[in-house]
Amino acid sequence: MHEFSITSRIVNCVLEEAKKHNARRVNEVHLVVGKLTFLGLEQVRFAYEMLVKNTILEDSKLHIEEKDGAVKCDRCGYAGDLRYEDDPVYHVPSPTLVCPKCEGAVNIVGGKECTIKRLKLVA
Repeated sequence: MHEFSITSRIVNCVLEEAKKHNARRVNEVHLVVGKLTFLGLEQVRFAYEMLVKNTILEDSKLHIEEKDGAVKCDRCGYAGDLRYEDDPVYHVPSPTLVCPKCEGAVNIVGGKECTIKRLKLVA
């Protein structure tokens, strides 16, 4: 359950930034979360609600923008979406690191981020 520890770090970063600006309240927190972080967004929301209690973030709105994964192939130059394969063990499609064009190995260039995009503070 890495969602709780990551969300805890996000809340701490927001509190630090709010303190720098002498904010009395935080109304909104906007995150960008890549699909390749494999974070459960509902678990992040739940952890956020627990962690903001009795802080200046209490009652703030959490907005999460989910970002697709992207890859680049050094062999053929392909850049774009990942290739997925159905995995009967997990019952969900799993991303592969194989180029959909030439079958070569690819590098992940997007979808691993978990960033605070914007805050709405009340001074």
